[in-house]
Amino acid sequence: MSDDDWLANTRTSYDTVAVSYAAMLGDALADAPYERGVLGIFAELVHAGGGGPVADIGCGPGRITSHLHRLGLDPFGVDLSPGMIAVARQEHPDLRFEVGSMTALDIAGGALGGLLAWFCLIHVPEDAIPGVLAEFHRVLRPGGVALLAFHAGEGTRHKTDGYGGHPMDVYVHRRTSAQVAAWLRTAGFTVELEMLHHGDARKEGAFLIARTPLH
Repeated sequence: MSDDDWLANTRTSYDTVAVSYAAMLGDALADAPYERGVLGIFAELVHAGGGGPVADIGCGPGRITSHLHRLGLDPFGVDLSPGMIAVARQEHPDLRFEVGSMTALDIAGGALGGLLAWFCLIHVPEDAIPGVLAEFHRVLRPGGVALLAFHAGEGTRHKTDGYGGHPMDVYVHRRTSAQVAAWLRTAGFTVELEMLHHGDARKEGAFLIARTPLH
């Protein structure tokens, strides 16, 4: 599958489910203490590093972007789906959201104090991962902090519907924490934290915090 194919399919799928996705997951963090905890660690590290803009990549309807704002960060959201961005702008009019692709971010090099990729790398095929992580490295300033969250494990499944039964056409890739950590190191990051959440065997979550070198 070419870059154009998986990007187009992902964009169309999330345009289709944007409204129902937002309705179903809007308050999901309220029952997710581990996720709130790792987001809190991320926020503390960004603050300790001097703050600065934080990009929420694959932000969807902006629920995590809004949470980062409540933690005192200066976040903005980027998502491939114009439908998701429209919902985010409607639900969080005080925050900034932009349509964009993690494969070619419209962000200046070294502009960010932090970057979040919250369960969005799950749709990126393996051969595109190095380029995406290179983009993350490029836009973070020296010492900048990245938090990656993804479905842990191995294997790929084709998701043909979701979020209320709407049609979708995306592949969901599970990766081990060790594999993603290795990719991050190859991209020039230092991995500082690996956490695996066993809350639901069907949806185990992995969380990695990494940093760009100071020099």
